[in-house]
Amino acid sequence: MAEIKLITTDADITLTFSLMKQLRPHLAENDYLTLIRRLQHNHGYQLAAIIENGQARSAAGYRITESLAWGKYLYVDDLITDADSRTNGYAKLLMDWLEAEAAKNDCLQLHLDSGVQRHDAHRFYLNKKMNITGYHFQKNI
Repeated sequence: MAEIKLITTDADITLTFSLMKQLRPHLAENDYLTLIRRLQHNHGYQLAAIIENGQARSAAGYRITESLAWGKYLYVDDLITDADSRTNGYAKLLMDWLEAEAAKNDCLQLHLDSGVQRHDAHRFYLNKKMNITGYHFQKNI
């Protein structure tokens, strides 16, 4: 049975690289561990994953934070299931775990952004009773 593991060791962080690269193709393997450690130290980033048979099948990077607009909330920065492992229930298992993690930490809400091209992901989020509540605007500097 697949179980979710909070990823804390260098070896486990490194194990999630090939999976996370599917979501974030710009990532470089030689910088990945340092980047994750910096995000953890500076921004409270946490990494959780389903590791099965020595491979990361699904992973989520998230932060618990607070704002005037939303109060205390869990923000999902990264959420990915391996392309060859989809339809096995990993995403549901991980999303349920994230919701429980938010509740355990007294968060009022769970938030995530998703690229407009990720239609399969959007169907999944809507099935999980998430609402589309706004647009996210970006400008490169």
